Amino acid sequence: MSEANPRRAGATATDEFSARQQEVDEARASEEGQEGRPYELRAATQGIFGELRADKAGLLAAIFLTIVLIGAVFAPWLAPQGPVEGNPSTASIDPIWAGGTWAHVLGTDAQGYDVLSRLMYGARTTLLIGFAVVLIAGLFGVTLGLIAGYRGGRTDRWLMRWVDVQVAFPGLLIALIMIAVLGPSKTSLIFVLSFNGWMVYARMTRGVVLAAKERPYVEAAEMVGCRPRRVMFVHILPNLTSSLVTLAVLEFARIILAEATLSFLGLGLQFPEVSLGVMANGGRDSFFSLPRLAIIPGVVITLIVLAVNFLASWLRVVFDPQEREKRFAAGATTAATTVEGAAT
Repeated sequence: MSEANPRRAGATATDEFSARQQEVDEARASEEGQEGRPYELRAATQGIFGELRADKAGLLAAIFLTIVLIGAVFAPWLAPQGPVEGNPSTASIDPIWAGGTWAHVLGTDAQGYDVLSRLMYGARTTLLIGFAVVLIAGLFGVTLGLIAGYRGGRTDRWLMRWVDVQVAFPGLLIALIMIAVLGPSKTSLIFVLSFNGWMVYARMTRGVVLAAKERPYVEAAEMVGCRPRRVMFVHILPNLTSSLVTLAVLEFARIILAEATLSFLGLGLQFPEVSLGVMANGGRDSFFSLPRLAIIPGVVITLIVLAVNFLASWLRVVFDPQEREKRFAAGATTAATTVEGAAT
């Protein structure tokens, strides 16, 4: 009888603990306001935004890019006028800080085009080209990298030789030749930049896959009979997300610079198309009389590229535990130094 009581008491304590744990889980679910949404998701989201708030450069970059994205997406509704709606009566109006009017905040050019409107539409085109190139080059390069890394052998050798040969040619020279053949247009520009940019995705993906395919979860998937396609795209690819996101953001900045360079040289988009590079090219002829027509789009391009790079740096910290530990250690050292200085 004395032995049964402790067992019964232990069972009762276990039941009470389970009941309390269930109540805690239900409270967490109700706090989330959605059934089935894991509590850890909110904690992870708060951790990500906490890292963003701690990274001042990343926070400013995110705010700036959000403003640019809103202006670009909603340009037809927010812009004062269309990108090619010129009015000779409003030609060469100074910007607002030089005595202009609020109707044309950044002034107008010699044809009466509103600079702010063209800037918003130009950012719209530039960002669209960047997103399209990153998507196309990323899909193609990641797919070939997965196949090369997982298959290995002759497939790996042939695909990587293709990558090596294409990397050996100057990208700008290939772009100039292809645009001369295809003609300057938005479609040809996206195709050319995608053709020149997929190799970096293939190389990085192959390197990660070579290490990942020896891990236990891949071997377990193969042992239960999963097909190679399922192993590559279901079991291996999700583990590449952090590296691919950071790489895609960095490549996005490179594509913006490449588009601006080609358009500035007159080999990219042509009038009546408008982009940031086209605006910089258009302001080149009147640089000494109206320098702001070339300076303003150039400054915007610079700020966008800097903001994208700061955002990529923040993403690297978020996705890489070692980078987070380095930042935490640096912050702790700074705090300790501050406390010691205040104490003395």
